Amino acid sequence: MSITFNEKPSKIVDLSAFIGQADAAARERPVAVAVADLDRFAAINETFGTATATRGLAAWERTLTGSLPDDAVVARISGDEWAIALPGATAESALIVLEEIRSHFSSHRVDGIDVDLDVSIGIAGRPPHAPTIEDAARAAVEALMRAKREGRGRVVIYVEEKMTMKSNYYPRASLDRLAKLSAATERTEASLLREALDDLFRKHRDEL
Repeated sequence: MSITFNEKPSKIVDLSAFIGQADAAARERPVAVAVADLDRFAAINETFGTATATRGLAAWERTLTGSLPDDAVVARISGDEWAIALPGATAESALIVLEEIRSHFSSHRVDGIDVDLDVSIGIAGRPPHAPTIEDAARAAVEALMRAKREGRGRVVIYVEEKMTMKSNYYPRASLDRLAKLSAATERTEASLLREALDDLFRKHRDEL
C-alpha cells in the first residue's frame, strides 16, 4: 500500500502555540507530551534525494495528524522532528496511540518508492514525569534518545535515571553558577542540566 504526497497537513502549529495550548490543557487534566523523529532521515535524503525525503516528511505528518484525537496538539520542531501533546492522556495511553500510528506508517511506502521509513518516539507525562510542559518535552527528548539507542523504530516512555553526582564532573565554581541560575529561573538544577543535554543532542543529531 502506498502513501501519496498531497497538501501540507492543517493541524501543525508553531512551537509557541504548542506550549500555550498544552499549558492550557494541563491546568485541568494530565497531558502526555511526545517527541517524534523520522529515523535516519539524513541518509534517506542523501540516498534517495530531496523530493523523496520531502514526500516522506509530508506522509508522516498526514498519518500523524490524521490519526490523533481531535484535541491533540502537534508542532514541527525541526526538519524531521515533531512535538505532540495529548490532553487527558497518560504516558501509557499515549504509547498505545502512538505505537499504532508508528506501526501503520512504517508498513507503507512513499509514492511507491522502495524506501524503508520508520519513526522513533519518546513520551513523558505531566504529571508524573515533569512539573511543566517544557520539562515534559525535555523528558520526552530523553526518551526519544533512548529509543534511538535501543534500535530505533519504537515508542518508549521516559524513565527517570539517577544522575551521577555532579561534583564528580564539575568544579565548584560551575556548581555555584548552576545553583544561582536555578534560583534565578525558578527551575531545578536537574531540569537545567537536561536542557543543556538537549542542546548537545540537537547539535550532534546526525551522529545519533
